[in-house]
Amino acid sequence: MQRYTDTGREIWDMEECQSPRMGSVILGVAGGAGNTVCVCIPAAMPFADPLPVLSRAVAGCSNHNSVGEGRARETLERVMAQALLKARRRRSNVCAVCLAVAGVNHPVDQQRMLDWLREIFPSHVKLFVENDAVAALASGTMGKLHGCVLIAGTGTIAYGFTRDGREARAAGAGPVLGDWGSAYGISAQALTAVVRAYDGRGPETVLTNNILDFLGLASPDELIGWTYEDQSWARIADLLPVVVESAEAGDEVANKILHNSVGELASSVKAVVQRLELSGEDGKDPFPLVMVGKVLMANKRWDIGKEVIDCVTKTYPGAYPIHPKVEPAVGAALLAWNAVASELDGSPRTVA
Repeated sequence: MQRYTDTGREIWDMEECQSPRMGSVILGVAGGAGNTVCVCIPAAMPFADPLPVLSRAVAGCSNHNSVGEGRARETLERVMAQALLKARRRRSNVCAVCLAVAGVNHPVDQQRMLDWLREIFPSHVKLFVENDAVAALASGTMGKLHGCVLIAGTGTIAYGFTRDGREARAAGAGPVLGDWGSAYGISAQALTAVVRAYDGRGPETVLTNNILDFLGLASPDELIGWTYEDQSWARIADLLPVVVESAEAGDEVANKILHNSVGELASSVKAVVQRLELSGEDGKDPFPLVMVGKVLMANKRWDIGKEVIDCVTKTYPGAYPIHPKVEPAVGAALLAWNAVASELDGSPRTVA
């Protein structure tokens, strides 16, 4: 079963030159706008802390809306091949794959990815395709699809599930349609603020010097060329630490950007909670709020994640935050593990 890249190299040629180990495995893949991670776990595993991860592989962006379908698929296929190689397994050892990637927002997207995966793996392999937010939720609840997850990394999305299988989402429409709470959104607003200040259309801001120093540029004029020579979302999003540092230093413009972003992120969570009635009729029922992504990580003084939680719990006091101990790719693997285990022993599991 040969699979070629656009350059004619075989992705799976390593299968012919290694002696695989025995034992069935499960692949969990989580792909966002920033990078793609694949983990390989044993199919016959106990729930232990830490979970047994046989191997882990990392690649670039696999969001087809960002890099195109061909490049996204090659990235996904290569990262799965690398994970199996590190674990000394072949595709014949795989019993299930859960692919959770950004940009899968419709049943048509899911079916297209399922058809593509079926071309890669033997017929006995169970295949699952989800949005990356589903794996992020599972990473915080250890495979239970209940509650709400907020992802705020390069992009952002809020996604929720009820115990009876209903689901809802908010945001996640990409930078053009206004994911302003994301690292990209925050950084893009900072760049705009610098240009406005340079033109005299906006207030002066320390973002100007801080961003120019970070990028090694001499003048705001050079930002135009820097921005448009490569418009990848992740590249712009890398400016997030500069914005946070500027806000922590007291810059009013940077602080306003971050305060607005907190409002955007909290409103996404509230929209999902309201639509699914996760907090019950009185608005006080407990539910997990899984927090994932670099935007939500604690900083010295400007803790965006804490600000979002404070904003959400004012309306929904039952929300209890969870910062996952495992990454979303492990969450994807747990989703597949639950589904396969349910078929093997007939006992009820947490994944439908």
